[in-house]
Amino acid sequence: MAYTIPKETYSGKVLGLEFGKGPKALKVGGENTLPFLSFEGNIPNKPVIAYEIQDILPEDWPDTVQKQYTAVSDNPVKWAQFCQNDLKAQAVALRLIGTHPDRGNRSSEDAAKTVKDVLSAIEIPLIILGSNHIEKDASVLVAAAEAASGYNCIIGKAQEGNYKTIVAAALAHNHKLIAMSELDINLAKQLNILITQMGFDKERLITDPMCSALGYGLEYTYSVMERIRLAALLQNDATMQPPIVGDVGMYVWKVKETLASGADIPQWGALEERGILWEAITATAMLTAGANLLIMRHPKAVETVNKVIEELV
Repeated sequence: MAYTIPKETYSGKVLGLEFGKGPKALKVGGENTLPFLSFEGNIPNKPVIAYEIQDILPEDWPDTVQKQYTAVSDNPVKWAQFCQNDLKAQAVALRLIGTHPDRGNRSSEDAAKTVKDVLSAIEIPLIILGSNHIEKDASVLVAAAEAASGYNCIIGKAQEGNYKTIVAAALAHNHKLIAMSELDINLAKQLNILITQMGFDKERLITDPMCSALGYGLEYTYSVMERIRLAALLQNDATMQPPIVGDVGMYVWKVKETLASGADIPQWGALEERGILWEAITATAMLTAGANLLIMRHPKAVETVNKVIEELV
């Protein structure tokens, strides 16, 4: 007797989202099945990985990652071009960390100029991220959204404390928007509802339930993402159907396992290899939980995860 693969039927669908413009524009989401289960449904778009860059020197990044960008990391325009031309990046995520009050307190005008300069230098889509300072991001991302008007960028992150001004800017300049909540499916749903109540189309929204590194709450992150995706597909919950982003790099490259040298803890093995694996494993877990878009740092980790995507797709 022939074996018949048991199949689940889903009533819902993840919303599709396109960002960028021209021939390099990208699409994420759109699937009506759980990650990589193509035998149960349709997966029209592969997950996308964006390389993270910053508007200032990434002095808090470990040497393992910093040395990959030594020649370009003092200039966000050169850095973005390096990712596009040398690393063949699909997209770039520009984090305006220099606007944080404790990291330089650069003005909104400075941030807007950086965004314009980067956009004029690359053809691939751009994700524009604030410094994660709620008050400062409210003004910085408004200026950044205006500077990027017409480029169909993703901007973020809108949070409960600042979403109103950021949503208004995304609406005014026709961008996509990341909505971030703190590892709670109910908070994620509530924020998505609040944003759509302002007239923002849920088909232009990306959910960020927050991320955590391997060994630092990854299981909980996985569970939250998985519950969001199951709510979208099995319960046909429209507020949970936007694509999901995993901001992997910023959480991975600050944990002890990616910082401690092999000389200090020899049983852990070589530091660089360990760090690359830490980012790749965390990112792969996010993909299998339901993430459609990843933001990563180390080129070798990105290469590894891209291979995983190709094999699973």
